[in-house]
Amino acid sequence: MTATSLYDASRQDIAEILAGQPRYRIDQVWEGLYVHLKSPSEISSLPINLRNTLQAALPMSLQEVSRTVADDGETIKILWNLSDGGSPIETVLMYYEDRATVCVSTQAGCAMGCGFCATGQAGFTRHMTTGEIVEQVILASRIAALADIRVGNVVFMGMGEPLANESAVWGAVEKMNHDMGISARHLTISTVGIIPGIRTLSNRPLPVNLAVSLHAARNDLRDELVPINKRYPIEELMQSCRDYLDKKNRRITFEWALIDGINDTERDARELHTLCASLRPSAHVNLIPLNPTPGWPTRGSSNNKVHAFRRSLEALGTNATIRQNRGTDIAAACGQLAAGQPVTLGKPPKADK
Repeated sequence: MTATSLYDASRQDIAEILAGQPRYRIDQVWEGLYVHLKSPSEISSLPINLRNTLQAALPMSLQEVSRTVADDGETIKILWNLSDGGSPIETVLMYYEDRATVCVSTQAGCAMGCGFCATGQAGFTRHMTTGEIVEQVILASRIAALADIRVGNVVFMGMGEPLANESAVWGAVEKMNHDMGISARHLTISTVGIIPGIRTLSNRPLPVNLAVSLHAARNDLRDELVPINKRYPIEELMQSCRDYLDKKNRRITFEWALIDGINDTERDARELHTLCASLRPSAHVNLIPLNPTPGWPTRGSSNNKVHAFRRSLEALGTNATIRQNRGTDIAAACGQLAAGQPVTLGKPPKADK
């Protein structure tokens, strides 16, 4: 057996732990874990001795440290310690009218170095395993179940760059889809533009959604906002997006954090529209007013500017939505997850003249 934690275990690992037991016992364990969201000790269809054996052999990976609530109880941020004592990570559970969405972390920290993101300011510790990613959804689903709400969407938009840890992320996608029953069309993987990861994802069998954190539509500005652009410039990134569309036929979303005076001008709207129009079907734009982080002195665009930018895009023919900020006051919104780690003061780019 190679697995050392509960949700990293395969069916074969379970079979080895329950050696000599009939095959249906493995099915009972698997269904108990992934369908009924039970811990081994709670799987009542198993004899007590088998429950104890599983519990001892396969511990949980995450230990809850704290739970913070905002938006009248509709946004919950959970801080976890990892079992190896590494840097803590965070998960965000968001309730909507008919469903819940879980925003999961895929790395402890992040190496991408985007100055306006608290996770990037805190630096990188390590990749998370498939089981650690899945466990976030399982435990968040247990919380949602107490409110009689089912988790129907998972976004890989928490701490870390998912496509820098693509293999573990894809293992989590498969377990969420095959074992938990979450449709691939309700799984969204975000990236700052890791082209090899996009290419790998395009050859994977499930049609998951791809969201690209773009934030600038010309290389000189994007080099400052998203440093990985120096390795994977916009022209190459757009070609990888076209290839993804050709294979998956799934519309791509561009994420755009609006920074006052930096990327919220008419010029930026025109350049972004040009990129969107080069894709068929055209990309959709998610506009995100930049959320405050302690290491970034630049302000997010005002509400008036955010709406004006959207109107400019739509006048040009590009569809855009303004993302509702959730959990800003508990540092649970986009770009704010740092799990209590110290951040360093970043130097903002110069405003466009």
